[in-house]
Amino acid sequence: MPETRTRAILVGLAAAALVAAIVAAGIGPYRIAPTEVARMIVERLAGGADGGEPSTVLFAVRLPRILGAALTGAALSAAGAAYQNLFRNPLISPDILGVSTGAGFGAVLAILAGLPVALVELSGFVGGTLAVLLVAMLARSLRDHGDVLVLVLSGIVVGSLAAAAISLVKIVADPYQQLPIITYWLLGSLAGIRLDDVAVVAPTVIVGLVPLFLLRWRIGVLSLGEDDARALGVDVRRTRAVVIASATLVTAAVVAVSGVVGWIGLMVPHSARLLVGNRFDRLLPASILLGAVFTVAVDTVARTVAQVEIPIGILTALIGGGLFVWLMTRRRGFGTWRRT
Repeated sequence: MPETRTRAILVGLAAAALVAAIVAAGIGPYRIAPTEVARMIVERLAGGADGGEPSTVLFAVRLPRILGAALTGAALSAAGAAYQNLFRNPLISPDILGVSTGAGFGAVLAILAGLPVALVELSGFVGGTLAVLLVAMLARSLRDHGDVLVLVLSGIVVGSLAAAAISLVKIVADPYQQLPIITYWLLGSLAGIRLDDVAVVAPTVIVGLVPLFLLRWRIGVLSLGEDDARALGVDVRRTRAVVIASATLVTAAVVAVSGVVGWIGLMVPHSARLLVGNRFDRLLPASILLGAVFTVAVDTVARTVAQVEIPIGILTALIGGGLFVWLMTRRRGFGTWRRT
């Protein structure tokens, strides 16, 4: 694919992300015109005064949620693209690999203990890291049985263990105070996110994404195989460790505030491949931008389509599962997946 076309696609995705954010900011019980949203944001950036009720709705309620959705989609999509390229398996994603469930278990423990968001995030990172390490160890021990699906099977096993541990935490939680919070949080929701939460999560996500950008060429070389990567001068062990740590960090960070939101890390990178191809230096920014657009759009539907808010994790599972089935029934589309 020519570079000019790739750049045009990336610019288009960035513009789509901006448009989606502005449109989402105006949709809700209190309607705000897109032009009014843009004007208030410009005035706030210029140091203007508070604009009354519309300004309060925008900056205290909707903007933190939109930023949280964009961060969640970008982080999970980047992690999914990195995992798929690193393990050379198109079926890998943060939730299938067990990272999301492991991070969810760590975060649930922190919620049970009543810890603040920063410590919930840290606990989620520890849980996600332990999960991915267990998956890697189990996959290595089963390598003789074939490595195409062994990572998926290992992730299912570790994810099931983490899910069982989460169920145990739900049993011992306070049924009137903690259990409803944990149950709703596990379905995936951005309803309670605040600007302070975004301020804690955003730097962590950025710290995790920077190494992926800096190592994007080496990560792309890893898709050729370990031997070829070493022949080209790539330190495979160090690069793999950095990628796993970075992808786990961004996953745990957003899981701490959004709950377990599945399918984004699996479906968005594949959708991005249809736009920009398999080269990781192009795939990473495309996945980040497309993930942000998708999650902002889905979260907007989740909070407006019915009188009662639908957890975002339910919608992403419905959309992702349906898209997965549709692509599998189209041999041409599924073949594109396999050339990851």
